[in-house]
Formats: sequence, structure tokens, C-alpha cells
Amino acid sequence: MLRKYFVILALLTFATITNGQTPSSPPSDPSITANGVIGEVKAIDIAALQLIVKTDAGSVVTVALGEKTIYMRLAPGEKTLTNAAKISLTDVGEGDRVWARGKVADDRKSVPAAAVIIMTKADIAKKQDAERAEWRRRGILGVITALKAESKEITISSRSMMGPQSVVIPVTDKVELRRYAPDSIKFADAKPSDFSELKVGDQLRALGDRNAEGTHFTPEKVVTGAFRTVAGAVTALDATTGEIKINDMQTKQPLTIVVKQDAVLRKFPAMAEMGGAMVVRGPVGPGGGGHPGAVGQPQGGQQGGPGGGRAGMGSGALNINEMLERLPTVSVADVKVGDTIIVSSTQGADPTRLTAIALVTGADTLLNLVAARQQAAGQRVPNPAAGLGTGIDFGIGLP
Repeated sequence: MLRKYFVILALLTFATITNGQTPSSPPSDPSITANGVIGEVKAIDIAALQLIVKTDAGSVVTVALGEKTIYMRLAPGEKTLTNAAKISLTDVGEGDRVWARGKVADDRKSVPAAAVIIMTKADIAKKQDAERAEWRRRGILGVITALKAESKEITISSRSMMGPQSVVIPVTDKVELRRYAPDSIKFADAKPSDFSELKVGDQLRALGDRNAEGTHFTPEKVVTGAFRTVAGAVTALDATTGEIKINDMQTKQPLTIVVKQDAVLRKFPAMAEMGGAMVVRGPVGPGGGGHPGAVGQPQGGQQGGPGGGRAGMGSGALNINEMLERLPTVSVADVKVGDTIIVSSTQGADPTRLTAIALVTGADTLLNLVAARQQAAGQRVPNPAAGLGTGIDFGIGLP
């Protein structure tokens, strides 16, 4: 019995952390087996003793509960029931991750549960927050500039307080290497990969430690992907289907942006809302992850120090990627015709149709700030959207 629980709990933990995409056809849904279903609690009917569970692939299963059903709560990351806590049905909440154990009906739409094991929505969120914090503290983000297959060394260009910096990342057999598939959306979509799949120009995010000089990075985990970042003005949108049409600022060609449920949409504030000033702190610490100052608020006591400086002024790096990750999220309904947006996506099969990983609206203000900073630094300021050569590389998000 314990061994069976171990196998299922391992699958449950994997599903909780990766939340990976799976085929939509119910018969091939790996979250439904002959002995149970794994998914998210979408509805609870205590009077009828039922749970409605939706799998990652979108299958909906009714879980029938009984007087002998056992309820347990397990923390994310646990692999056995040693630390599981006994709970009751009233402790189960919508949004919780659940494995309902029982003989699944032939139509795969219902299961009488002998046991219900949950990981609560709050516990999962807490673990994800901790993971994001660690990736910010001990992470590095950059673009691959060179590859050495014989020594399995990756060289990236990473933004630092002093500007772009080359960092060498050796990849040993102990490093967890993952890669975004075409048209993937989430960090969790990255699949196991190997060195041969890497290409110059790929984006890379790694978790590990830098050396004192910041020239070498010893990774524990590496995630890569071929991403495309475009900017343009919205010419049409359909909030119902999640499709946005733009004209690419660089190529002047029309593009269709597909915004799915897991895409992250953010809004950059207008210049008037920022009071004409914006502070961005540069990267700090061994991982190069910085924390942007509050929009429109001076970063008191930080000017001239590590991570200080104002956008377009001073010596601090404009850590755009860190800043974008802290902007408020919005929905497709908040995007309007005429808005300038920046979109990041993986390289898909159709170059005219992009599945958004991240989208920032109000991007004209951001592009103008970047151009102003380049000009203040004495750099030639091209068309702000020409290849988006501005350090705006936010395809690989955080867990």
C-alpha cells in the first residue's frame, strides 16, 4: 500500500510543480488512470458528497465521496505520506491540487474515492513564491553568445551594473537542463534537454552561484529557449478568443498574438502616472538579480551606491527584466486598440502567429525611457523597436 502511495504521490508532486501541458483527448489524459485522477478541485458539494476535478489536459471528473473516504493533506515536495496530516472534507478547498484514489469508471468521467490526498492552493503558492525568490536571489538571465561542445561550456551576455557582461556557464552531468518547446507558455513547460539543443541567440536562465569576479557561474538548473520579442501598435483585438493583431514596429508586417490563460500580461504606467521620473535599481548580489525601485518614487540613499540610479541617468544598470516582473498584471480586456505592446513568445511554426508568454501594454513609455537612457549614455539610438536591442528579453519567466 505504501509503495502505491509513493508512486502516486511522486506523480502528484510532479504535476503540482510542473503543471505541464498534456494532450486534450480524455482517453490519452495521463492524469486519469484506472486507479485515480489527479487535478485541481474546481467545485465542492458537501451535501452531495462530490468534488469536481479538472485535470491539466482539461478533462472534468466527478469524484464521489463516502463515509469511508480518507482525507489527507501533504506539503508540496513531500514524497511519502510520513508527514501527511489527516483532515476532513471541510478542509478541502477550490483550487487545491488533489489525487482522488479509486476505480475510475469506463467513461473516465467519475471515480468513487477511497482516499483524497490534497496539496492546498495556499501551500503551493507559498512554495512557488519561495522558488521565485531563490531564482531572483541566485539566478542569472542572459542570451547565449557562444557554445563549446567539447567542454560543455555556455557563454552568455548578461546585464550587470556595469552593462553587458560575458559569463561562462559549465554544464556538467549533474546540472538539470531544460528547454522550452515551440509555442510553450510557462516556465513549467520546459522539457528535459541536452547540450546539443542549445543555439547561439537562445535565452537562458540559470540557478546557481557566481564567482567573486562575476565571470563564471556554477549552475544547478539551466532553462533555455528560442524566443522572439516583438513590439507594435494594436490594430484589432478580440477579448473572447484572446487574439490581438499588431503591426510589427520593425518589419511593418501584421502579426497575430494569441493570448492563452497562462500568459502573463502586465501594464507599464504612463509617464504622467510616474510623475515624470522612474527609478530602477540595478542588479545586486551574486545572482545578478536586482530589485527595481518604486515607480515614480526616488530611491532614497541609493544614488551612487550598488543598484542605485535613475532611468536614463546615473551609473546603475536599467534592469528591465526585473522591473517588468514586478509590474501589475492585467487582462486582455485592459488592452486597447492603439496601445503599444511588447510581446515575448517562443519561436513557433508560423512566424506570423505568436503565442504570448508575456505581454506588456503601455510599452511606448518603456521604449522611450530606454531610448532616453541610451542617449544619455552617449549611445546611438536606433528605432527603439529595431530588434528590440534594449535588453528587453523576458521570454523565460520565473517558476
